Amino acid sequence: MSKNALVTLTDPTSVAAEAYRTLRTGIEFANVDTPIRTLLVTSAGPDSDKDVTLANLAITMADGGRNVVLVDSDLRQPQLHTLFGIGNSQGFTDMFRDDAAFNAPPWQTIPDTTLKVLPSGQLPAIPSQILNSKKLVQVLAKLAEGADMVLFSAPPLSTVTDAALLASKVDATLLVVKANVSKREHVLEAKDRLEKVKANLIGAVLSNAPVDASLKEYYQAM
Repeated sequence: MSKNALVTLTDPTSVAAEAYRTLRTGIEFANVDTPIRTLLVTSAGPDSDKDVTLANLAITMADGGRNVVLVDSDLRQPQLHTLFGIGNSQGFTDMFRDDAAFNAPPWQTIPDTTLKVLPSGQLPAIPSQILNSKKLVQVLAKLAEGADMVLFSAPPLSTVTDAALLASKVDATLLVVKANVSKREHVLEAKDRLEKVKANLIGAVLSNAPVDASLKEYYQAM
């Protein structure tokens, strides 16, 4: 992955960038009575482009100077630090064991945006022990202080329990499905796992879908 994947920064007038803005609007109107402030993004299986989807969504949500925090809580294969080209010596896991990191989360602000990215930090031997700890609720509350939106990345639901544990603690969950790659049985299994933990699944995103040439011409002409 590279910064070229961040089309909302590198090509903000593109069809793809507009699709992310449409996704943002859909999330904002998903629950008008109780606005979503914490959102988990996960996938049915591996190779879903979930982190690319999440990173671009976070950038669009930070438009207009809003205080948006993006957290890499994928403690199996964290990718957000690589995608944004930032360090990962400290991050999310440090908030569980270090009072200084808890009180002042070691996030990094992305240049030319108001987006704060909190990388994973050092990976634990058994991630589920952290995500199933009592401290998790405190960490989530700390990250939400003063934020308009906090977004979390989690591993695929078909492989480990991490995403389900997090989904039960946030306001809403979004599932990323990759066209021609994600398997139908994995998607159905993911939906079932989220239902079992009473997660608020607000929808799914189809990544890797072909672009309609007529739409591309329309946006280039604007």
